[in-house]
Amino acid sequence: MLLLIIERFRDNDMLPIYRRVRDEGRLLPDGLNYIDSWIEPNFSRCFQLMECDDLRLLQQWTLQWRGSGATFEIVPVVTSKETREVVAPYLDQL
Repeated sequence: MLLLIIERFRDNDMLPIYRRVRDEGRLLPDGLNYIDSWIEPNFSRCFQLMECDDLRLLQQWTLQWRGSGATFEIVPVVTSKETREVVAPYLDQL
């Protein structure tokens, strides 16, 4: 399952999070895979793409970041390619 993690930095201050990642790593439990991430230019939010089969791993991961100044919104997503495959049979219907 693919998940879009929208991480918000308290007061747009990402430095505490970056420092912790540098010093301790991403703190991902086994089975939760980080794919890539993107940061808003104003440092307000980070969009991370992750993959896992057990959503409890995301719970474990977010608990490790308590008190860090970050909050998380977790959105299950489907790739565009996979969505096109689902939609294709309906394209020629009225």
